[in-house]
Amino acid sequence: MDERANRPRIERTYALAAELRAILGKLKRKLREHGGRSDLTPSQVSVILRLEIDGPVTVSSLARAEGMRPQSMSAIVTSLLDVGLVSGSPDPNDARQTLMSLSRKCQKFLKEGRAARQDWLTTTIQEKLSVQEQEKLAAVLQLLARLVED
Repeated sequence: MDERANRPRIERTYALAAELRAILGKLKRKLREHGGRSDLTPSQVSVILRLEIDGPVTVSSLARAEGMRPQSMSAIVTSLLDVGLVSGSPDPNDARQTLMSLSRKCQKFLKEGRAARQDWLTTTIQEKLSVQEQEKLAAVLQLLARLVED
């Protein structure tokens, strides 16, 4: 098939991709709105999520994982320590090192935020979509899952 014949299909696919990105962006903002207020910077959020996934690590390891200088990471970690979202403990393998981990306060903050977002989304789906539309949404989710499969 030549490029001219395929052009409408390519344009439609491009438009679908743009619309999907816009809608997912709006959904992400709505979820953030309903997940509780946070004054955290994107860098602080990234560190918290990395600690949640990787578990306790040193500031140097965090810096490497986030692709930044240890001094910059140290400033981020210090700000999180100051508000009680992370804590440090001696590394059992090297007492000269400190392992940073999420505090109980942070774990509670994450859990409550996720629960609030889940509650909002569940309620919104129930209130705005009929049973048939919810079934269509389930089918769309299967398609979206295929888009992100490796």
